Amino acid sequence: MMMRAGGLLKLAALVSIFFLVVFLAFELLESNMNFKLGKVFARYAPAETVPTRPLRHKCGLSKSCPEDHFAFKITSGAASVVGPKMCFQDNVLMSGVKNNVGRGINIALINGKTGELTKTDSFDMWSGDVNELIKFLKEIEDGSIVMMATFDDPATKLNDEARNLIAELGSSTISILGFRDNWVFVGGKGIKTKSPFEQHIKNNAETNKYEGWPEVLEMEGCIPVKHE
Repeated sequence: MMMRAGGLLKLAALVSIFFLVVFLAFELLESNMNFKLGKVFARYAPAETVPTRPLRHKCGLSKSCPEDHFAFKITSGAASVVGPKMCFQDNVLMSGVKNNVGRGINIALINGKTGELTKTDSFDMWSGDVNELIKFLKEIEDGSIVMMATFDDPATKLNDEARNLIAELGSSTISILGFRDNWVFVGGKGIKTKSPFEQHIKNNAETNKYEGWPEVLEMEGCIPVKHE
């Protein structure tokens, strides 16, 4: 009886060991399959896209300027409330925030070779003296880039002499600039042709966006660097 019981115990132990080996074998196989499947899925899974910030161009332009060009953006005033804004090479030259704009015609002068700001001023064409504007225009140095933007009324005091001096800077529409018109312009002293950078909108009661004033004008572009 004792020998039969000992044999049964050995048999039970062998059976237990067998099942344990089988269990471990299945566990190892499942683990190996999961690992291989993981590698397969990882290989064919779409790559994670890293969010990127949209590319920003100088002065917030819609696209970058070519090499050897200056970037600019210019905005006219809004009615008699918000002043004009001029940006050049990502630097704000004139704006209401900088507190250097005024009613009438606002002007910034830039060195056409270096891109450095040389002068800013504003001229009241409602109650100011047009001779101050004429003097300023006559003193602009050759090779200067000239940016102009209107605010409120740019034309009541504007006379033919001042208009002709601005036309010599490349303007095509200064001759018809009228009371409370909006106008933005970028030209140059010594320019041989009419500037492509000019926008003008008439003050018209039927089409005005604001009561008594037309809508704001915004213009951007790239100006070639002036070489000798």
